[in-house]
Amino acid sequence: MAKTGDISDVDRVLPLSRLIILGLQHVLVMYAGAVAVPLILGGVLKLPKEQVALLISADLFACGLVTLIQTIGVGGFGIRLPIMMGVTFAAVGPMIAMAGNPDFGLLDIYGAVIGAGVFGVLVAPLVSRMLPLFPRVVTGSVITIIGITLMRIGINWAAGAAVPTAPGYGDPFHLEVALIVLLSILAIIKYVKGFLANIAVLLGIVIGFVIALAAGEVNFAGLGAAHWTDLVYPFQFGAPKFSLVPILTMCLVMVVVMIESTGMFLAVGEITGKPVSRQDLARGLRTDGLGTLIGGIFNTFPYTSYSQNVGLIGVTNVRSRWVCAAGGVFLVLLGLFPKMAFLVASVPQFVLGGAGIVMFGMVAATGIRILGEVDYQRQKSNAYIVAISIGFGMIPLVADKFFQALPKALSPLLQSGILLTSIVAVVLNVYFNGTGTVAAAEAEVEEAAEAATETEIG
Repeated sequence: MAKTGDISDVDRVLPLSRLIILGLQHVLVMYAGAVAVPLILGGVLKLPKEQVALLISADLFACGLVTLIQTIGVGGFGIRLPIMMGVTFAAVGPMIAMAGNPDFGLLDIYGAVIGAGVFGVLVAPLVSRMLPLFPRVVTGSVITIIGITLMRIGINWAAGAAVPTAPGYGDPFHLEVALIVLLSILAIIKYVKGFLANIAVLLGIVIGFVIALAAGEVNFAGLGAAHWTDLVYPFQFGAPKFSLVPILTMCLVMVVVMIESTGMFLAVGEITGKPVSRQDLARGLRTDGLGTLIGGIFNTFPYTSYSQNVGLIGVTNVRSRWVCAAGGVFLVLLGLFPKMAFLVASVPQFVLGGAGIVMFGMVAATGIRILGEVDYQRQKSNAYIVAISIGFGMIPLVADKFFQALPKALSPLLQSGILLTSIVAVVLNVYFNGTGTVAAAEAEVEEAAEAATETEIG
């Protein structure tokens, strides 16, 4: 358990110079994912370049604003853990479907996002009551599949592109630089002490960036045309339109996002040593809804906690939520100063890949550690829960067309390995172990939360 005054304490405020560097490290890790959704939607809607740039600026601004609310806390909002917020990929498919429907457009998408945000705020307390359904056998399975899911992203990054069909995928130079980044991070972690060890990922990325720059593999296209400053204000594309079908669709996406966020919050609680109580979970999930509402107002999309950054906490062992708050400030500034955003975007994916393999593997390792504490002797059925739930979670990763014959409306549910693992693990746990384990899990969570509070006070 983290002790007051220890650098691993979630609530400790680090010196400003360290906050800036560590916050930047978090931004670099999640930046590619943060800007991907507006780029995808802008392309599908065939928006002109200046409007796509506006989407990106609005997205970064809202990312930062919601991250600040989640980490610092405002009233009943904010889980007050080291969490970075970004646009969820769970909404991409439904939004593309809306964009392709002649009856709907971008303003209908924003109306649906706003409606889903309000829905998320209202149902967060109800979803938080699911926490007792997540004993360690369920939590460990979910966190493990989160790490495995992320590893696919890190591996593709290391190859130099998001998908194997993209140009340059698997180029030997990309693989070499990714390996150098990986080895650099491991060397810094082993041989360097103090603050430099805490920024091992950032230093590894810098080393890889310098090599890529020297080889002429860094693309600064668009930097000259980008504005120095750009205002972000509500409803820049016009007043949102509220259509029933898009709103209902996005509310379903919101349920998916909140279940995935539950697993993410539990993972951060495990890594930081600060158990997540039902009240904590309600505040965190409520912020998912508020962030989505803010997204719709500021011309962007639904928000969720970013799993990429969970692994970074495990690698650096820096657990202060104020580091992510500093990252939130960086994101706000990137949204207001597009030239800065272009500079950050110039870091090649293969450079991030070497760091991604380390960070995402740490998330999987956390899940495996939790599963190692599960009782398999007296409750032999626990092995089946782990095996089958992780097996279901692997389906979207290894067989993306497995559910193609089923209704497309079910895609948000069936294309998320994290969600599949969560549902199967919860159902199997209740089936094999009964509802008695639910009550036990609730008591375990409350006891851990009380112990954490007593430690902090002491």
